[in-house]
Amino acid sequence: MADRLLPVAERPLPAAGQLRPRTEPFTARTAWAVRSWWLCARMWMRSMMAYRASFLLNLLASLVTHSLDFLVLVLMFRHTDRLGGWNLPEIAFLYATATFSLGMANLLVGSADGLGVRIAGGTLDTMLIRPAPALSQLCAERFTLRRLGRPLQALIVLAWSLAALDVHWTWDRVLLVPVLLVCGSVIFGAIYVGGATVQFWWGESKEIQNSFTYGGATLLHYPPTIFAKELVAGVVFGVPLAFVNWLPTLRILDRPDPLGLPTAFQYASPVAAALCVAAAGLAWRAGLRAYRGTGS
Repeated sequence: MADRLLPVAERPLPAAGQLRPRTEPFTARTAWAVRSWWLCARMWMRSMMAYRASFLLNLLASLVTHSLDFLVLVLMFRHTDRLGGWNLPEIAFLYATATFSLGMANLLVGSADGLGVRIAGGTLDTMLIRPAPALSQLCAERFTLRRLGRPLQALIVLAWSLAALDVHWTWDRVLLVPVLLVCGSVIFGAIYVGGATVQFWWGESKEIQNSFTYGGATLLHYPPTIFAKELVAGVVFGVPLAFVNWLPTLRILDRPDPLGLPTAFQYASPVAAALCVAAAGLAWRAGLRAYRGTGS
């Protein structure tokens, strides 16, 4: 209240990249961040839809291009019936869930990997002085619906795999499918943001981020039984990629856990997603505090 009585020129400035004061409830600040993202993304969508034919052709090309990844798996199974004890519909389920999660994260926050370019060019300062959260602006920058090609193709494969799987569907297994899709998208989104914040200190480190996003999704296309237990443990207790689809899928398909973990881990994707979001948020705040503008 005392700050409001001061002349405008003497009032304390808000934190960089923030419009609303931190004294507001967390839900209000979160809602404002989401609305800011939507306003920025809608601007880019309106620009793109001015050329509808170009958009449709690019979306179709994206669908075809991403389908080639699954074609590789299909060709592989022309020479074998099993891979690590898993058949084609089971691996198609892994492929579809991992690809959908990566695709949605890339669609919603994938532009965050351009942080290094903005820091190097001094244009991040422009975002910091705008009346909207800088992270929302960064994630929505150059938003493009062409990235829908990856998750749409994954949904087609997922529908086929669910029809082909021989599974005794119980209520928890049915519920795990949408839960792992949502939580997997959140986990990859947090990795996008967390990996981008590394660029506050290391400049152009985009490839490090790609190794955990695109590289992680490729890892999750295949069953955990073909990898060393040390690697599987690393994506459970290190970067929690196993919670994207490996662990929930073990419950859905009634497969044994190669690490012998408690059953609770197979239902823990929401917990892992929440921890990833918290870690990414802390990393972003630490990066903003460490950031020094260009002075231009």
